[in-house]
Amino acid sequence: MGNLQTTYLGLTVKNPLVAASSGLTGNIGKLKELETAGIGAVVLKSIFEEQILGEVSGMIANEPQNAEYPEAEDYIRYYLRDNSVRKHIELIEAAKNELNIPVIASVNCISGDEWTSISKEFEKAGADAIELNIFYVPTSRNEKPGMVEQLYLNVLQKVKSEVSIPVAVKFGINHSNIVGMADKLKGAGANGVVMFNRFYEPDINIETLELTASEIFSSSADMRRTLRWIGMVSSSVNSLDIAASTGIHDASAVIKMLLAGARVTQLCSTLYVNGSKVVPEILEGISGFMKTWNFKHIDDFRGRLSYKNIPDPMLYERAQFMKYFSNRG
Repeated sequence: MGNLQTTYLGLTVKNPLVAASSGLTGNIGKLKELETAGIGAVVLKSIFEEQILGEVSGMIANEPQNAEYPEAEDYIRYYLRDNSVRKHIELIEAAKNELNIPVIASVNCISGDEWTSISKEFEKAGADAIELNIFYVPTSRNEKPGMVEQLYLNVLQKVKSEVSIPVAVKFGINHSNIVGMADKLKGAGANGVVMFNRFYEPDINIETLELTASEIFSSSADMRRTLRWIGMVSSSVNSLDIAASTGIHDASAVIKMLLAGARVTQLCSTLYVNGSKVVPEILEGISGFMKTWNFKHIDDFRGRLSYKNIPDPMLYERAQFMKYFSNRG
């Protein structure tokens, strides 16, 4: 059997399967179940700055008199913040006590304000690394792409100034230059990136004329865009660990991401759909692939089909179907 051990963010991981931040990583029972199934590392459920800010606004709206007293608003804000942070600290401490795999804390933030200091508290609680889950939706036509990118860099730099443990940034695909963005994140101190985030997307119910949420879980087809950019970023930005995310449902998807240059892969939707039993199934599939090709270690094939290592790198760059359809005419 091949050796599935790898490293991510300087951490030794027994295999390249990481449980992504979700409701499944929000309590110690589920975390222990995932470890027993064979998962290599876990990213704990995020603490959401946006959610806490929303709760503050909701409490003030329900009690209008609070808006007349700035002290009351400050009290509500800090009470909710401290209560949420305390629960996450307890989860980190429990995970570190109960698990024998790396535990990565997650902070979902939309600004570079006080929320970045939470990372220091998570480090003190024992987190092995921090994953910054950053997403900002520009709603003004006057906002320039550079302003959006700078927000990401500001948050990262503030967190890096607070902690000594590794930090990864999970970002979305909606950037004008993804390779350039990954390079800037590395320059700002990121030890790794998670490509890519899967965000809430709206839908419209034409029966009720209401705005609703679209499909929550990813599909296997969603991995295609991730594959392209991991192949390119892994070849262009040195010394930056990449975790592949979105659309990774089975062993073949994991293998493809590793071939493109990822160090680990994050699982989420497949854990919800198939349960923790999918973990040993994926590990068995990776081992079978390595046996077929006589690979002894993950590094024997990692990046073998990345942008820089294939004869025709244009296969990663091609954006049109012209050649495909012309051959079928």
